[in-house]
Order: sequence, then structure tokens, then C-alpha cells
Amino acid sequence: MKEHSPKEVTQLLNAWRGGDQAALNRLIPLIHDELHRLAHIYMVRERVGHTLQTTALLNEAYLRLVDADQVPFQNRTHFFAISANLMRRILVDFARSRGYQKRGGNIVKVECDEGRIPAPNRGADVVALDEALNALAEFDEREAKVVELRFFGGLNEEETAETLGVSLRTVQRDWMLAKAWLLREMRAGGRE
Repeated sequence: MKEHSPKEVTQLLNAWRGGDQAALNRLIPLIHDELHRLAHIYMVRERVGHTLQTTALLNEAYLRLVDADQVPFQNRTHFFAISANLMRRILVDFARSRGYQKRGGNIVKVECDEGRIPAPNRGADVVALDEALNALAEFDEREAKVVELRFFGGLNEEETAETLGVSLRTVQRDWMLAKAWLLREMRAGGRE
């Protein structure tokens, strides 16, 4: 598979934003693998048996991204950061809707012995993490953005620094402080 330059992706993003639908058709094959990788990272962190699958998450993200053609993407990295945030929102919305259903929603209640159902926890609950991350954003918006870009967006430290327009050292410091803050917040809320 031919490797495409970040500049080419950025040019196509700008053309698409400018109304060129043909640019979107050329862009999708260039970004598909990376978006699929992001969706897979999200889904690996979800609990076993999650009913949303990688492809469904990717498709939902595509639908929302197509509607976001007026977002001023700065470059390829910024596009993927926004995409990662969008996937996070989709999973949080999905988890919240599932929580609604668990509390009665439109479901017929069926009794079962929950002790017989294996439920390994493969990471933090996405809603609890989202709440903790939102609380961090109120305290320090940049640290929350660093977590979002690194953890959810899969960006490395250099890409995160470029996206936020800060130094590499700032990203490293924010990453370290934010992880400690989130861990403390998750433990305090009994959500670890």
C-alpha cells in the first residue's frame, strides 16, 4: 500500500472543507486505515462482549465526520485528534444509552443469576473516565486535551505538542500530571 504524505491529507481536508466533494472521495481511502486503527484501540479498551464493534464505531464516526465538513481542520494530525474525540463521544453516548436501558428503558426485565455470568473488567468504565476527564478539563483544559490526544487519539508526544502548539516538555509534564490526577479522581469516585 502506498504511503501518503500528511501534506496530501491536509490538502484534501482543506479542499473538502471548501466544498469539493471529489476531495472527500479521494480522502477516504487515505484516512480509512488510521481511523480503523483508532476505532480498534477504543474497542480493545472496552469490556468483553461490548455490542458495538470496531466497524460500527468507524461507520458512525464517518457519518458524523461527513456532517462536520465545515470544521476548520488545521492539518492531518488535527483531523485525527478530532476523529478520536468524536469516537470517544460515540462510545460515551452508547454507554449512557445502555445505562438507561439497564435502569428500565424499553426493556422487558428478565431475572438471571448474575453470579454465573463472567464479566471481566478490561479497563476503566468509559462513562466514568469521560466524567473524570471532563472534571480535569474544568481544572486544566490543556492537560485534559493532552490525555484525549494521547490516550484516545493515539498521538505520540510530538504529534500532541504539534496539535496543541506547545513544547514537547509541556506535553510530557501535562501527561504525567493528568494521569496522576485522573487516577486519584477515579479512585476517589470508586470507579477504578
